[in-house]
Amino acid sequence: MHVVERFAGFAEGHRRQPVAPQVLHQAKRVVIDWYAALLPGAVVAPASLLERALAGELDHGEAHLALGRRASVRAAALINGAAAHTLEVDDIFREGIYHPGAPTIAAALAVAQSRRASGEQFLRAVIVGYEISTRIAAAMGRAHYKYWHNTGTIGCFGAASAAAELLGLERKRFAHALATVATFSAGLQQAFRTDSMSKPMHAGRAAEAGVTAALAAAEGVTGSLDIMEGEAGYGRAMGDDPDWEHALSTLGEDFHITQMTFKNHACCGHAFAAIDGALALKARMGVAAAEIARVRVGGYRATLEVAGIADPATAAEARFSTPYLVATALTHGSVRLAAFEPARLEDAATRALMRRVEVALDPELDAAFPAQRAARVAIESRDGRRGEHLQATRKGDPDLPLSDAELEHKYFELASPVLGEEQARTLLARLWKLEREPRL
Repeated sequence: MHVVERFAGFAEGHRRQPVAPQVLHQAKRVVIDWYAALLPGAVVAPASLLERALAGELDHGEAHLALGRRASVRAAALINGAAAHTLEVDDIFREGIYHPGAPTIAAALAVAQSRRASGEQFLRAVIVGYEISTRIAAAMGRAHYKYWHNTGTIGCFGAASAAAELLGLERKRFAHALATVATFSAGLQQAFRTDSMSKPMHAGRAAEAGVTAALAAAEGVTGSLDIMEGEAGYGRAMGDDPDWEHALSTLGEDFHITQMTFKNHACCGHAFAAIDGALALKARMGVAAAEIARVRVGGYRATLEVAGIADPATAAEARFSTPYLVATALTHGSVRLAAFEPARLEDAATRALMRRVEVALDPELDAAFPAQRAARVAIESRDGRRGEHLQATRKGDPDLPLSDAELEHKYFELASPVLGEEQARTLLARLWKLEREPRL
């Protein structure tokens, strides 16, 4: 069988299996984290602008935007997918350099609402979308990430898989949904190396593409079943001839949804280890931000190439500026949404310290990427004290995870300003019991 047929076979077989309690629990965690990212992203651009651009597809239809406005299934997937990736607080599959939640859950929710699916059916679709897409992401690997934005390119498979699962597609049509969506795969890294709204749009477009491919397959539209491994197929055209056997080897046994990273900072994840390391070293040295003469960060290549903007002028650029992110963490103690408000972006103390932050490639740490996301941080104080710290992982990674309580804290911090505290608590309570919901 072809690669897409084997993925489809897993999905069809999984429907007959009970969901392990730890997998179900993690599925609810990713949905809670998705709402934490979705809600603040839904009230700012590009989501607010997309509502105007797609006005003809809103206020009718069977799906809903984040705050309840009715929408067509594809418009809901697109706008919610973009919203969930806007503020850089959505989940990560570390080994795949990929944010699965934004596109996968946006697609799943839109189709689930339109089909009046149950909460359990929705969660099962999310699980299937995560399992298939994370394996494709890991297989495509670092070679793919050189130019492509994985959340856009790989996210379409998560979205298509989740949508196909909710539509109940049998194996052959499920495979055709994956085959078709492979040709929709897009998203260039250059889009977020300068100020741009394109990056969250990649996630939204992936969600929309996945829904489109699944709906088309349900009606009999076919794709090239050898699209992944073919001579001119996905693996060779957009990667370095990946090992699909390895990607499929533990499917259905080792559930990647239990290995997600939940973001603890509101910015690019490639800067997380540097932020965590700088804060840990500052506390250990007992040094104030004003006393720091120099900060040196050694990181893997993406820390420089993706999160290396030296002098950010906008919030979008600041989220991808390790010098700014380290400086604002050392000055203010954290990197939350407030770090990207105009007053903070122009803060004189932060800007002054930012110019004393140096970021360089550490070959040893680079060789361990993407399985390990580490940073070496050195701080020199004005009175001559020196300290060094190796941050071997990031807070929120599977080996240093956020607890349920910490995840709830993140959710309330992000959701309450949009919904109000009472409504945020009501929603959270429903999400923790989502498998009991008879209909979305």
